[in-house]
Parts: sequence; C-alpha cells; structure tokens
Amino acid sequence: MKSTWTDKEAAETVARYTHEGVNEDLALRVYTTRLLGRNPLLVLHGGGNTSVKTTVTDLLGEDVQVLCVKGSGWDMADIEPPGLPAVRMELLLKLRSLKMLSDEDMVRFQRGALLDPSSPNPSVETLLHSFLPHKFVDHTHSAAVLALTDQCSDEPLLGEVYGDRVALVDYVKPGFDLAQTAAQVYEAHPEVEGLILRKHGIFSFGATAREAYERMVNLVTLAENYITAMGGGVFPSVELPTELSPVSEVAPIVRGLLAVRGDESMVDPVRVVLDFRASEAVLNYVTGMEVGRYAQIGVVTPDHVIRTKKNPLIVPTPEAGQGKAFREGVREMVERYVADYRAYFARHDGVRERPKKALDPMPRVVLVPGLGLFGVGSSAAAARIAADLAENTVRVITDAEAIGAYQPVDEAATFDIEYWSLEQAKLSKDAEKPLARQVVMITGGAGGIGGATARAFATHGAEVAVLDLDGGKAEEVAVGINGLGMRCDVTDGDDVRAAFDGVCEEYGGVDIVISNAGAAWQGKIGEVDDRTLRESFELNFFGHQTVAQNAVRVMLAQGTGGALLFNASKQAVNPGSSFGPYGLPKAATLFLAKQYALEYGHAGIRSNSINADRVNTGMFTDGFLEERAGAR
Repeated sequence: MKSTWTDKEAAETVARYTHEGVNEDLALRVYTTRLLGRNPLLVLHGGGNTSVKTTVTDLLGEDVQVLCVKGSGWDMADIEPPGLPAVRMELLLKLRSLKMLSDEDMVRFQRGALLDPSSPNPSVETLLHSFLPHKFVDHTHSAAVLALTDQCSDEPLLGEVYGDRVALVDYVKPGFDLAQTAAQVYEAHPEVEGLILRKHGIFSFGATAREAYERMVNLVTLAENYITAMGGGVFPSVELPTELSPVSEVAPIVRGLLAVRGDESMVDPVRVVLDFRASEAVLNYVTGMEVGRYAQIGVVTPDHVIRTKKNPLIVPTPEAGQGKAFREGVREMVERYVADYRAYFARHDGVRERPKKALDPMPRVVLVPGLGLFGVGSSAAAARIAADLAENTVRVITDAEAIGAYQPVDEAATFDIEYWSLEQAKLSKDAEKPLARQVVMITGGAGGIGGATARAFATHGAEVAVLDLDGGKAEEVAVGINGLGMRCDVTDGDDVRAAFDGVCEEYGGVDIVISNAGAAWQGKIGEVDDRTLRESFELNFFGHQTVAQNAVRVMLAQGTGGALLFNASKQAVNPGSSFGPYGLPKAATLFLAKQYALEYGHAGIRSNSINADRVNTGMFTDGFLEERAGAR
C-alpha cells in the first residue's frame, strides 16, 4: 500500500476550507480522512472513523477544546467538515472516571456535549478517540490486518509482523467499555504507533494528520507484505459440470426465491435486487471444496453483519439444462437458511432480559459454486454494498486461511452487533418509495415518452433499464436517473434477448416492462406498398411480441409475477386518415396485450396497454405507478 498524500493537495484543501472559516486542523483531518476512505482495502461503505483534537470558538466568542470526530451517516470517502462534528473534550474526558456507562447514556451524553446540537451523532467510538492523547487518530477495518487478527492464534503472527510497534486490544464491543480497555492498553505501551483491535480493525495516531495517516499506511503495508511472502491462498476446487447455466438464467431463479411472500400465493411479494461478482478470487472462493466450512464461520469484522448477515447462502452448482433441479435445490437451501437464522435468533435472544424483534431472516449474500456471488439488497445501491463487503470477506478469509486458520468473533458477539441499536441506526430508516425493489425495462426509452417514463419510475424508487436503438441517448437518459442504458433493436430477436440477459445480470431480473418503441409509417392503405406495411409490422407489432416473450421468460423464472405495458397508441382504436400502416400493427398490439393477460394472468403477470395521443410526457404513467405501488 502506498501513501497518496501530496503536499500540493493538502495545501489546496487547507486553502479552500480556511476560506470557508474552517481551521487548518479540521481541513487536514478532512483531507486524510478522504485518503483513507477512498481505499477499499481500508474502508468500505461508512466503516471506520477519524478524529482531531483542536480548538474552536463558540457562540460566546470563547475558545473551546473539542474533538472533531466522524459523525453517523457520513462516508469517509467524501466527507466534508460538517461530517466531523465538534464535541467538547472537557466533558468527554470526565467520562473516563466512570466504571460503567450504558450505550443509551453514552449517546445522550455525547449529543449533549456537541458544540452544535444540530450536528449528526458522533461515532460510537468517540470515547476511544477522546481517551487517546494524540491530536489525530485514525481507525480502519484493513483487510490485511483482519486476516492477521481473525485467527485461532493471532498473537504470534502479530508479534512477527509488528514487534513492539503496536499493542493488541482484546475484542470488546465498541462503546464505553472498548474505549476504557483501549486506553488502558495504550497507557501500558505509550511508545506504540497504533493499536490492533482483535477481530475488529486497527487504530493509528500521530501529532499531525500526515503522521497518523502514513502510520496507518505503513502498518497495513507490513501486514500485506507478510501475507504476500507467505504465498497466496488457493482453495482446492470441487469438480464442476461440463457446462454451467449463465448468470442471466441463474439470477432470476435466485431473485425469485429470495422474494418474501405473505403466504404461498404471489400476492405482493417483497422483492430484492441483486449485484453479481465473479472475479478470479471470488470464483476460487465459492468453488472451493470446503466453502461450507470457511464461508460459514462468521463475519470478518462485526461491523459488516448489519449488511451481510452472519453467513451467506450457499446454493447448488447450476448445471446447464438442469434449471428445474437447480430451482428446487435453491428453494431447499433458502428454507434451511431461514430456519437456521431463526434458530440463531432464538439461541441468543432467549437469554436477554429485554427481547429483541427479529430482523428478516433472508440472506444478503449468495454464493454460487462455479459462477460467483450475489449481493442482495432492497435496491441496487444496497445490493452493491453487500457485494462489496462480500468481496472484502473473500479477500480476508482467503488470506487468513493461507497464513493460518480463519477464526472471527464468536456467534454471540456477532448477534450483539447485529441487534445493537447503535449499529441498526446506521441503516436508513426512511420509508421506501412506492416502486422500490422493482426492476423496470423501457424500450424506446430515449424518446419523449420513453424518457419521461424512465424518469417517473426512477423518481418513485424503481431500478430502471433504458433501451433504445440509439444506445448513446439511452445511456444519457440512464445517467440522469442512475439507471442502466443499453442499445437494443427490438426487431432483432437476438438483440432483445441479449438486452434482457444484460438486465438480469445487472439487477437479477425484471418486474415491469414498458414496451414503448415504435414509429409512425404513413400512406393510404389502398395504395401503400407491402414493404412499408411489413416494416411497420416488424417494429409496431413483432417488436412488442419479441419484447413480451422475453419478459415472460424472465418473469416465469422468477415466479413473482410482473407487469407488461404496451404503448398501443390511439391509432389502435381511433385511426386517422393515411395512418393505416401505423394503426394496423398497433391494433394487433392491443389484441396482443389482451392475449398475454389471458394466458399469463394465472402466473401473476398483468398485461395492459396505453393508447397515447399527444402525450404530456411530464405526466405520463401516473395512474400505472399508483396501481403498481402495492406490488412490492
């Protein structure tokens, strides 16, 4: 690992923030926090924290000694000064004299000590930062350090790597107790450059922002070099079938079986979104003969459990041509996973004086031997986070097994973090938008109606794939809504199938398909040439049929129903003069919508059409959105 500090960037950061009234200490704290946060081998998705002890002026014009520490809800990669709220040091240090302090009292006290009461909650590790004497303190969940500490016997390894440069702190849940323990360990070893928190992460510190940051880099590099010198980990692989099913076929099956239903029917399933990964390291991991052992021991750091659960779901190997057997195998594994999770909850919640409410028992990571892994979430963003953490887990466990025997914190400690109110507070409590968890595909998505439709669905929380013959414009629309843009010629069957496969690989499946692509050929029906009429039918009828066939293929694989919406236009029911070449295929498309409703309604697949005419694209689809809002 290399230091990415540059004097030029540091000076520019200081100049920019001091111009805004931020002092140099805090400006440099922001700078190095971002350097740490942008390295995924150190920090992922809101993990880690940093602090600086400095002096600020309060509303009375008095100088106050404060700890500026990372606040809840901020990510180190793009933190700004408000993400490091100032807490009065004098008050924090008084807590050092206490023997006990509940989590609730700690949070209330820290909020009461804020200089600005509108600031976010200070980190749960604020007291640890304050009890250490150094001006700058950094904390990360370095993958390499975790590989050293997640061991059955970590102390000899740490001694070999670090000598007396660090001190080891036994695992304690973050909060007051950990702060006291870490401070005591440091005071017994005041010459160290950092603290290694067993099964948790690493702290470094220094008199300057650069010193604390580069100590972190140097200490992590020592761990990385040791692991490299020991040789990379390679797991012996199971024997795979000659041919595997592609991700595009596997994902809808997995996604459908992870949807939560209120009963055995398909009424209002609570869907998920998937994010697929298949690096060489991931494939080695998921295809290992002992994946059922090393992947099921526990999380590499307890902080991850709120986003990944304690264990991943491991499904059967998807052999090509054996879709039915794979589906039944996944169904059985999901049922077993849910039962195991409920037993885990009962085991640990049953010993508590104040019982907790069980979280949903579904997995957040799925391992598919021979293929890769899926992150699972309520949105593409949440699924991506789970997948990122899963890849981090792959790295840590692979390295840990290469240098010893992987052993994280025990199950009880993991449960304490998963059901700890202070960790749960990190997850968004905002109500989901009406179309959250839905994956929507829109053909002709770069045009006026298509673009407006894409924006409307994205605004209501859906994950949106924009398809258009003009791939560049499709990508432009998609960028504006944080969706997926793809070129697709709906008159080319191979092109359409590839587009659906691409969306399945990106999100796991499809729930709503807006078949919108079309163009208006004109001519008097008694005079128009066959070529014009046939071209119109290719796009305005057969294009819809090809799209709908692929939609049904995916929706049936998911088993959670779905919705088809055809843009038949007003020509289907109210033809205009010289628009026969356009109206005839549109009328057939209107019938097509009815036929799909008739033949696939039993599978929970709805089929409707809209007869658009001079549409105000800013208002399009409101009624349909309201209808779909109940089917999550």
